[in-house]
Amino acid sequence: MPLREHLLELRKRLFLTSIGLVLGALVAWFVYQPMLAALQAPLEEAAREQGKLIRLNFSGLASALDMQIKVSLFLGVFLSCPWWLYQLWAFITPGLTSKERRYAFGFLGASVPLFLGGALLAWWVLPHAVTILAGFVPDGASNLADAQGYLSFVMRLVLAFGIAFVMPVILVVLNFAGLLRAASIAKGWRWAVLIAFVFAAVMTPTPDALTMIFVALPICALYFGALGIAYLHDRRADKREAARLAL
Repeated sequence: MPLREHLLELRKRLFLTSIGLVLGALVAWFVYQPMLAALQAPLEEAAREQGKLIRLNFSGLASALDMQIKVSLFLGVFLSCPWWLYQLWAFITPGLTSKERRYAFGFLGASVPLFLGGALLAWWVLPHAVTILAGFVPDGASNLADAQGYLSFVMRLVLAFGIAFVMPVILVVLNFAGLLRAASIAKGWRWAVLIAFVFAAVMTPTPDALTMIFVALPICALYFGALGIAYLHDRRADKREAARLAL
């Protein structure tokens, strides 16, 4: 596909993705209050455990409205994830045959639960991270967390985990597209494990190693699962190619 057509296809997919995100955000707008209560729950739990004043602070007149818009967009990402993940696969796989394109639905079926599973793992980590970070507040002091900064922290955490869980699926897509062999994926297994544990250490700022291991192991398992699928695909592809050449 020429570069111009690639750019036009990218523009089309970005436009369709934006429509899905906006529609998801409109739905999320009506569940803002329960979502805000869920976001504040880790701060309230840390305040009870440590006996400190820890709560959200809206520093500007329009900051509450800005917060509602951002929370709606944030939740809209999850509500519309099947749609924008499909747009991603549709952009990656335009050059495949009609048979291979059917795999995109399988990739989509795997990506949505993995993305949501990564987000749920991040949601489990969030209270632990908040409690640890709030523990650095000196005795007798208060922590009035800026609402915008706190939301950005939660968004980065949840989205990072969601994307990390989808990355193995992208490796499989590249393998099925003939752009990445299983042998190439296998060569980087040490780096993949190292990156998984570094990611877990950075994204889970807790003093215990057990939480870091619980976060890193699923990412490593997904990587090696993707490697196994790529090996099986390459074996079938090599057999088909050998049979074709033997004719």
